[in-house]
Amino acid sequence: MTRFICVQCGTQFADAPAPPRACPICEDERQYVRWSGQEWTDLEALKAEHRNALTDEDGVTGIGIAPSFAIGQRALLVPSEGGFVLWDCVALVTDDVVAMIKRRGGLRAIAISHPHYYTSMVSWSEAFGGVPIHLHADDRQWVMHPHPAIAFWSGETRQIGPGLTLIRSGGHFEGSTLLHDASGADGKGDLYVGDNLQVCQDRRYVSFMRSYPNYIPLNATAVERIAAAVAPYRFERVYGAFAHRNVRRDGKEAVARSVSRYLAAIG
Repeated sequence: MTRFICVQCGTQFADAPAPPRACPICEDERQYVRWSGQEWTDLEALKAEHRNALTDEDGVTGIGIAPSFAIGQRALLVPSEGGFVLWDCVALVTDDVVAMIKRRGGLRAIAISHPHYYTSMVSWSEAFGGVPIHLHADDRQWVMHPHPAIAFWSGETRQIGPGLTLIRSGGHFEGSTLLHDASGADGKGDLYVGDNLQVCQDRRYVSFMRSYPNYIPLNATAVERIAAAVAPYRFERVYGAFAHRNVRRDGKEAVARSVSRYLAAIG
């Protein structure tokens, strides 16, 4: 039995004797099937050709894959009492990076922004004794590897630790989620967004899309909902989905002016 991994999006599927017929996440309009057709790999094959790459994300450790694989996002180790929270996920988990995290205090939970980054979440959880994986229940249909460690939550917010709040923003997916760390940035607050709010290349703005590869924008109602979801929270920094794509200062102001710019652009 093998846990097959989609080469295009990095999603790991439940143990099976043969690859799935297709990847529902890639067949959805927000993603796409490779031009060469559906392709599969597994964790052992990934380990033979790739490694986990660590980055310093303005004081937070990022975990990516080198050479780049699938969508190319990186996970983040959010400091927390009793161990880190792994924010978002990547398809590759290696013994080296597991040992590093354990030396630094271990992992107490996983939380993921949206289904494109579920990847090998179950293998990550199992590497740390089955820590909980916090996913919004509105995205339950996109879980390709059901597991007892998955803790579905519902509603608009959920506390997962001291000062750590999951916020349902919607938009990119129905259950799209943000993570607010009230203690981040020396008490000024950090907001972890995946690409539900995509940090732009100039790092002074964010933007919003239903599909990035297929250029489907979000409508005004969805963007206004995102703005309302983050309005109660104070945050200095915004951590995006990709290495070094972070708003380093005045994050709340950056999101507010980005919302205004986006709504003006779609008119």
